[in-house]
Amino acid sequence: MGMYFPLLWLMIMKVWVVTSTPTTLNETCFDGATATFMLSFGLYQDSCPEAEAIVFAWVERVVSEDPRMAASLLRLHFHDCFVNGCDASVLLDDTPNFVGEKTAGPNLNSLRGFEVIDSIKADIEFVCPGTVSCADILAIAARDSVLLSGGPTWEVEMGRKDGISASKTAANNNIPGPNSDVPTLVSKFQNLGLTLQDMVTLSGAHTVGKARCFTFNSRLNGGNGNTPDINVEFLQSLQQLCSVSDVNATLADLDATTPANFDNQYYLNLLAGKGLLTSDQVLATGDDQTRGIVESYIDDPTLFFESFKRSMMKMGRLAPGDDGEGGEIRRNCRVVNQLNL
Repeated sequence: MGMYFPLLWLMIMKVWVVTSTPTTLNETCFDGATATFMLSFGLYQDSCPEAEAIVFAWVERVVSEDPRMAASLLRLHFHDCFVNGCDASVLLDDTPNFVGEKTAGPNLNSLRGFEVIDSIKADIEFVCPGTVSCADILAIAARDSVLLSGGPTWEVEMGRKDGISASKTAANNNIPGPNSDVPTLVSKFQNLGLTLQDMVTLSGAHTVGKARCFTFNSRLNGGNGNTPDINVEFLQSLQQLCSVSDVNATLADLDATTPANFDNQYYLNLLAGKGLLTSDQVLATGDDQTRGIVESYIDDPTLFFESFKRSMMKMGRLAPGDDGEGGEIRRNCRVVNQLNL
């Protein structure tokens, strides 16, 4: 159960977080790859004005205690939206009669931050029961994680509903793998209505966070001689790191230069042959078009920040394939309401 923050302090924090984006109610209709989804700015201004401040306070707290949590919360939003739209299906626990997405390959023993979302939800439910969806909480927490890591901020469109189903199969199939080449990455993003530029831009989220050694084994082995793009000294440092302990547990920084800062260093690393994952490095060495975008973000960090904001908002509009029918505001993010009696 989370802790409840005083209302006055929450409102002060909310004013500080919100940027110059208009806070009046504006509806955005996004005709995505699967459905039409209606979102709004300022949706909870009257029904739950404390919501964003509660999220921010929790994210600030956990990131100060564990900087890696910023990347973890951001990743939860990604993995949610890539499977049947942004419907918080990734948060559902398995039951004897239900298999969710947490045990899918890209998520098992990898996703973290579920307890943080539980605490945020508990505090919001205390103040505004049955009002704010878990899917919206994920979107707000992702934004705040970027901001608190030194990145840009934006106003989050809200109005998502929480799904009452999940798909382990879709999680296994839709989320790009760490060894993906450029055509595979482009295909998986385009299947969701996201462009090649969105793909390169959103990959920049790897400027924070860590990955386990087994996810970049192909880099450790030099790809059997098929990855001449890797920096030799960088390769040797990874081999040393991953040789001394369990490859399933040992973590490496996705950006070894500024691991806790949301900046454009990720792209500089790619040109230096220091992309940790194959799916990172190929953006600079596997395609002229993606390399051009990488170079543009190196030349202009502000361009990267502005592009990242736009692409995050675009991804956040991905709607469930059923056009939201059957969606709900979960009381507990881990279980659908009919099972939470």
